[in-house]
Amino acid sequence: MNKTEIQNWLEETGRILANDRNSEGFWEGRLSSSALAVAVAVAALHFDDRVKNSTEIKKGLQWLINNINNDGSFGDTPESPGNVSTSLLVYAAINLYASEVQQIGEVHARLANYLLQQGVDVTTSQVARSILTHYRNDYTFSVPILAMCGLCGVPGDDAFNHIPQLPFELSLLPRRFYRMLNLSVVSYAIPALVAVGIVIFKKKKSNLFWRIVRKFSIGKAMKILQRMLPESGGYLEAIPLTAFVALSLINSGFAETEVVKKGIQFLKRTQREDGGWPIDIDLSTWVTSLSVKAFRGKLNGFLDSDEQDKIADHYRWIQNKTIHPFNGTKPGGWGWTNFSGSVPDGDDTPGAILALLKLQPKEKIKTEIFAAIEWLRQLQNSDGGLPTFSKGWGKLPFDQSCADLTGHALLAVSAVAEEYYETLKPAEKKMLEKMFQKTIKFLDSAQFENGSWLPLWFGNQHISNHTNPVYGTARVLTYLKDAAVHKWHNYKTQTQLNRLIDKGTAFLGSVQNADGSWGGDRNIAGSMEETALTVSALASQKNIDLCNSGLKWMKDYQQKQGFKPAPIGLYFASLWYDEKLYPITACLEALIRIEEIATS
Repeated sequence: MNKTEIQNWLEETGRILANDRNSEGFWEGRLSSSALAVAVAVAALHFDDRVKNSTEIKKGLQWLINNINNDGSFGDTPESPGNVSTSLLVYAAINLYASEVQQIGEVHARLANYLLQQGVDVTTSQVARSILTHYRNDYTFSVPILAMCGLCGVPGDDAFNHIPQLPFELSLLPRRFYRMLNLSVVSYAIPALVAVGIVIFKKKKSNLFWRIVRKFSIGKAMKILQRMLPESGGYLEAIPLTAFVALSLINSGFAETEVVKKGIQFLKRTQREDGGWPIDIDLSTWVTSLSVKAFRGKLNGFLDSDEQDKIADHYRWIQNKTIHPFNGTKPGGWGWTNFSGSVPDGDDTPGAILALLKLQPKEKIKTEIFAAIEWLRQLQNSDGGLPTFSKGWGKLPFDQSCADLTGHALLAVSAVAEEYYETLKPAEKKMLEKMFQKTIKFLDSAQFENGSWLPLWFGNQHISNHTNPVYGTARVLTYLKDAAVHKWHNYKTQTQLNRLIDKGTAFLGSVQNADGSWGGDRNIAGSMEETALTVSALASQKNIDLCNSGLKWMKDYQQKQGFKPAPIGLYFASLWYDEKLYPITACLEALIRIEEIATS
């Protein structure tokens, strides 16, 4: 593509993105609707009051009828191939209505046939064995799935005899001990541990000792749920998690509690016009950071100073300023959305730091920036990596240090040092240097022999183990290259960065598809997101031919399908989603980076 074509495409994409802001001046994006979220929400509304909630239930059931796959299955998004977990939850939800509505009965039968073809007999306890085998030692998703199935009559009266008991009584211990316990759920799933654990206790026989312990624990565990409950009523602003909690507590005799009442109202309020639900209300903080960063040095050409100030003020407003009730994290971080159920995390906080540095003069934002850096410092694990929510939780994958979050934090720390280094006290300089070196050490250890890194919250549906080395490597490589141009670090550090960069670059160059695109790995069909992020990561005169072939594929894709998003996002254990703004922000960033090297 020639310079004029790139500039025209850049201007068009930039205008599309700038015009997508909401009335308050920031970006909300739009998450894909989720069959899993619809199924669990419908079940929760049914158990709450099927008559009072009949409108929402009917709309949800109709959405499921309209979005069944040709093979009788359901995937995590309407664009996803079917999977057993989502299909089983839909089967359980419509089991409540299959005998009443003909269309639902037909979907019910098709689902049963699909599940049987996958080796899951919905009439026997083999259901439990299949789900538990799939998720192994991580009960974050498997046990809530099985609990909902049991409550919906799948496979039958003895369903709960085959479901492991979640140790909800452990939630009574002080939070500082959680990381030392061998909990069977990830750190952000404590509400499910409590609520689903209680309903299993109520429905399943156990020995006298544990019955006494758990009966004594219920009241105090309910107080923990109440304390963690956000004003919105939605735990983590997540539809599935909130619905699992509500349906479990309703069937445990706690239907009249505030946790349930506010949770049900949250579910009713977040249903879409077409009857669907997304997995989470939105990722507004995340997509706003992506958008601001995508404009790079051209931000002033698309947003005036008042518009930029409005976004910066929004960041100030939503920065966590107290001990967070959900997980006890200290002030300073940002979560993924402005709604009250959001929890500060190790990816949105670096994103907000980098966005703020682009939006306002460094003197005006110093207080917010250094509160966030201190929050990240306290989150950083002993291995040098950054986890998502809680330091020291390393037993399950979604609690461990990961490369893409660590790379993001590395860039944020480096950018802060670059901006403020000359004015910092020696202790502050030392703190930043130590954080930075620890992140490099982790990224060195996390880089595979072939030069790739794996991300945590992103994957690819078409890869057998659902990993996405292209996404992970593209993200980390971009962070490293942006940090490498900073002047504050020494020659030794620059050498370390260059070594990691060279290996990552070689990997991405080796896995480009013949058509010019990149998918999640070698010979995986390309997407706009993966291709654009890789072009950004490789952008240089040395790799211009690779980048140009990627741009040509991106242009052809956009002309045929627009900015159609791909299901590359992962939520909770293995729940796919797509986000409307991912392909747009990735494309814009790639175009600007290519223009930058053309004019350098």
